[in-house]
Order: sequence, then C-alpha cells, then structure tokens
Amino acid sequence: MIDHILGFSLRQRALVCLAAVGLLGVGLWSAWHLPVDAVPDITGVQVQINTEIPSLAAEESEKLVTQVIELEVAGLPGVEEMRSITKFGLSQVTLQFKDGTDIYRARQFVAERLQGVLERLPPGVRPKLAPISTGLGEILYYSVAYRPDAKDKPAAVRDQLLALSEIQHYTIKPLLRTVPGIAEINETGG
Repeated sequence: MIDHILGFSLRQRALVCLAAVGLLGVGLWSAWHLPVDAVPDITGVQVQINTEIPSLAAEESEKLVTQVIELEVAGLPGVEEMRSITKFGLSQVTLQFKDGTDIYRARQFVAERLQGVLERLPPGVRPKLAPISTGLGEILYYSVAYRPDAKDKPAAVRDQLLALSEIQHYTIKPLLRTVPGIAEINETGG
C-alpha cells in the first residue's frame, strides 16, 4: 500500500507540491483567523443574584436575606456550586451550573425560584439577577474619597459622605456606564 502511495507521489510531483502549498495556505489562513484571547475565559455558566440592603448590618443581611435566598435556590437542576458573600448593603449569591447548561434557561429557573422568596424578605428588599457575565467579569473595585489636602470638602464628616455619594451616583457611575464592555456597576457602602 505504501509503495503505491510513494510511487504515485514520485510520478505526480507537481500535484503533490500543489497540495502541500494548498495545505500550507489553509493552515496559515486558519492560524490568522483563530480567535486568541490574552486571558481565556475558562469559567462555567453562572448566575448571580444581587440584593441591595441599605438598612441592615452584614450579620442581619446574612440571616434575613442571603440564607433565605440560598435555601430557595438550593436544588435547582444543574447547579454544581453555590457560594455567597454578604457585605454591608449587599447580598450576593452565585450559582455555578454544569458546563453546557443554557444560560437563559438557568436564569429562568433562578428567576422563578426568586418569585417564591419575595414575601419572606424584609420590606423594600428586591433581589435582582446580575447581567450575563462570567467569573472574570468582576474586574475593578474602587472607592471615592477626599484627598487629605482637598480644599472644597465640607467640614462635617456626614456632609462629606453625602457629597461623595452624590459624586458617585451622578458623575462617576454615568460616565463609567459609557465605557464599552461595562455591563453593570454595583455599589456597596456609602
């Protein structure tokens, strides 16, 4: 068998050289159009539930919001891992689904379960699904503060905090939303 292939290759040198050049061209074209990312996203399908809780301490938020949501979404089909974090003003529950799970179906399951938990949460607290993103989506934390030598800062600490909050809400946040690739800006503290 190999003798026939070698014999054909020697008799049809032009055809073999043309095929080799063709394969080289296809390989170069494929390499040029190969999508390469500096930081490839290897995370699975995840759904985040963010709940703003402005009036409760972190321990109260954990008991009254985070644990209630965790119990409600426990046992969803395809969930491999559930983790949560509770800070002052924010409860975040992250559900990691099996690879290959349809993100829209997973979000639908979570949204349906959240409807059943609304009446058990403190008044005015409404959980929201975070925009579709991956584990690499949360990139930057920042804080807004006056420099020690700032001349325009108000004298009272309360007034300083109110002014910084207004700067965050009405200046920084709208400007950051205009940056391409920004899906959401979550605030904590204040």
